[in-house]
Amino acid sequence: MARWQNGPGVLRGAESGMAVPVEIAASYRARTRGLLGRDGIEGALLLTPASGVHTFRMRFAIDVAYLSRNLTVLAVRTMPPGRLGRPRLRARHVLEAEAGAMGRWGVRAGVRLVVEPGGSTD
Repeated sequence: MARWQNGPGVLRGAESGMAVPVEIAASYRARTRGLLGRDGIEGALLLTPASGVHTFRMRFAIDVAYLSRNLTVLAVRTMPPGRLGRPRLRARHVLEAEAGAMGRWGVRAGVRLVVEPGGSTD
């Protein structure tokens, strides 16, 4: 994807073939809002560009996957509310989901993900 834009999409794992709804947050405003004020999320939120996150004022624990420029997972961490995550120098994108979701989807270090714009999970 040459230029990221806010909106819905589909996250696919290159190995597992999973299809997860993803919300793309590419603008400064959308990235700043992130998951703040929400009680949960169906699917995931992709922050781009981003290399780190925090969970201050969050209502629930999240899984955070740090992604390289080509969407290869560099690291996955679970963060409880009220924490500041360490930025990853090589990360260009951050994927957020409810705690435990990344493990169910098979998202782990070394896996390459694909994000398709649009909202169809077929």
